[in-house]
Amino acid sequence: MDKVAFTQMKDGTKEEYEFLTRHEVEHTKGTADRLLKALVDLDEGLSGYQITRLGHSLQSATRAFRDGADIDWIVSTLLHDIGDIYAPYNHDEYAAAILRPFVREQCTWCVATHGDFQMVYYGHHVGGNPHKRDHHKGNIYFDDCVAFCERWDQSSFDPAYDTLPLDFFRPMVNEVFARTPYDPNVIRQGHREPLVIPQAE
Repeated sequence: MDKVAFTQMKDGTKEEYEFLTRHEVEHTKGTADRLLKALVDLDEGLSGYQITRLGHSLQSATRAFRDGADIDWIVSTLLHDIGDIYAPYNHDEYAAAILRPFVREQCTWCVATHGDFQMVYYGHHVGGNPHKRDHHKGNIYFDDCVAFCERWDQSSFDPAYDTLPLDFFRPMVNEVFARTPYDPNVIRQGHREPLVIPQAE
């Protein structure tokens, strides 16, 4: 079979859906490569900063890596703005939806809400609400998102910073997106891992 025969989903056979499932599973194996390509495409997006959007993503992830963060934090930080091109009004939710099947809930929550948390830095300059993050108070991950924004996101627009290249992060992205989607041992609802690992003296 090269293609299914049906033109309406309700007419498909078991054999046709098994055929399609095999194709879809094979297609998912390229997710990491497509995401890495999309990161490069960020350079075609928003300009005006001292570094590109790709540069910002790489610098954010570099800071996470150097803070001793685990792979879930690092990959989530690398991809936190991947929605800038396709979903400029909810880029944070877009990125979180991509990450949600493959990383810890703590990380996806912070990615999904970081737009609200970032307003504390500039909302008062653009007629926005600098206290927008306050409606998330009481969430177990609130302090994590505060730290995520302060240490890795808002600070990562520095052209003089020694940022690691995309190829450094490629194996991490491949590892994360090769996981079984929605594995409860990965998602770990309600579990927190530190953003910063204290360095030994």
